[in-house]
Amino acid sequence: MQDTFSEEYIEKLRKRHYNATVSRLRLIHDELMVINIQPDDPLPEFQGGQYTIVGLGNWEPRSPDTQVEHLSESEREKLVKRAYSISCSLLNGENLQTAGERGYLEFYIALVRVADKKPPALTPRLFQLQEGARLYLGPKITGHYTLEAVQDDDDVLFLATGTGEAPHNAMLAELLSRGHRGRILSAVCVRYRSDLAYLETHQKLTEQFANYSYCPMTTREPENVDTSHPNFVGKEYLQEFISSGKLEGTLGYDLDPARTHVYLCGNPAMIGIPTVEEGRKVYPETTGVIELLEGRGFAADQTGQPGNIHFEKYW
Repeated sequence: MQDTFSEEYIEKLRKRHYNATVSRLRLIHDELMVINIQPDDPLPEFQGGQYTIVGLGNWEPRSPDTQVEHLSESEREKLVKRAYSISCSLLNGENLQTAGERGYLEFYIALVRVADKKPPALTPRLFQLQEGARLYLGPKITGHYTLEAVQDDDDVLFLATGTGEAPHNAMLAELLSRGHRGRILSAVCVRYRSDLAYLETHQKLTEQFANYSYCPMTTREPENVDTSHPNFVGKEYLQEFISSGKLEGTLGYDLDPARTHVYLCGNPAMIGIPTVEEGRKVYPETTGVIELLEGRGFAADQTGQPGNIHFEKYW
């Protein structure tokens, strides 16, 4: 066993384990980034909404001001990996671009500084990368969170919190590129406007496509928390967006379960996945979007029983 991790030894580990390169890195702010990763081998075919594995060696440096990590020498030689949904830049200049179209994969990643069970391993290392750096990318792209059930005239609602917007971007690009005729809405809830990495892109898309609407909302801006603010709106959450009627007011029509598919990704409390106890469906104590929509005739996917509410558990 190597006692010390010299630069030479680290380079050997990188050559042994890494199979991709950071082709572009856009730091939105200190805790949020969009990263493009170019694999050494050609990309396999995949669908919007699917995911793959991203990894780095424990020998790589970590971001400062993150939870302290203590590793043995043998642990330092291992890769740390995590599944990430594939995002999409949506536009190449003024032209629509689908995920993977240019041979790289895009990921939308938030820095985790502190974790409950053990120190966060991957994101503190990802946030130390620069363009040209090497890393690991899984050879397979998979997942059932896709547009498979959507017909060309169906209405599609994408509801997300934070970086849960990533798979929705890829699915949106897929819909728009194939000339989807139904109406499409993407809504995302974040803490601050600075957390909306794709805001300008979505605004351009709403100008290009008459059937597309984008609804960003925040929870911690002055107008969300200061009742004396001239534009006070309170904290904006997706559940309230639905229950208050604002969603249908934005759409300009009533939700129709017969022709609408809803996609949910992000905070589990927002999604609100029910359990089944003694043959009865039990919703979480905090009302989630699934409960609100099922009360209006929608049905969430269940094993062997596909519905029109589809969800991805992001953590």
